[in-house]
Amino acid sequence: MTDARPAAVLFDMDGTLVDSEKLWTISLSDYATHRGGELSIATREAMVGSNMSTSMRMLLADLDLVADAGAVAEAADWVEARSTELFRQGLPWRPGAREALAGVRSLGIPAALVTSTIRSLAEIALDTLGRDSFDVTVCGDEVDGRNKPDPEPYLRAARLLDVDPRRCVAVEDSPTGVAAAVAAGCTVVAVPCEVPLEPGERRVLLESLDELDVRSLGSLLPGALA
Repeated sequence: MTDARPAAVLFDMDGTLVDSEKLWTISLSDYATHRGGELSIATREAMVGSNMSTSMRMLLADLDLVADAGAVAEAADWVEARSTELFRQGLPWRPGAREALAGVRSLGIPAALVTSTIRSLAEIALDTLGRDSFDVTVCGDEVDGRNKPDPEPYLRAARLLDVDPRRCVAVEDSPTGVAAAVAAGCTVVAVPCEVPLEPGERRVLLESLDELDVRSLGSLLPGALA
């Protein structure tokens, strides 16, 4: 296959590079217990890939609690504090993720972190991921409320890198994230973590990033020669 390179590789974080979705489950479940309830499996699965505010509204609704702006902000503060504790205890890499990220950097391909996680928690994760692993980072509280599945996070990353999103490869693990990347025009390497992913346009499904050959990423783009 062709060794032409993508303009950039845009990485999701939770469930894609680090196995942090399980930590989010702990903090969300702990909040539910704190409020005298229990987080349902269906609601937790629906949250995967969503930003903090959306997740808090879903969580409060799941617990039959008022979900006005004040309640959402209170829940977000509680979950952020608990998640901070968990993130600081260490974030394990997803299989093949460290190697994929290092491979992209070794080839000189621009890279971005595009996450729905808020900046304060992403900064903790960057202690594991390495700040020099990315040319730019876009976090969930930096897109003016236009969070995944809106394409804005990926479009913003492409603008910051000054590249055409249609020549970018995104790496995602959730239906929400895949939808955002596809809507932005990216080709997506989709590797499920907590929830299954369906085949669709401009996406390549892998069971693990161990299967990814970063040297062939360019061959995934529209119009690439095989």
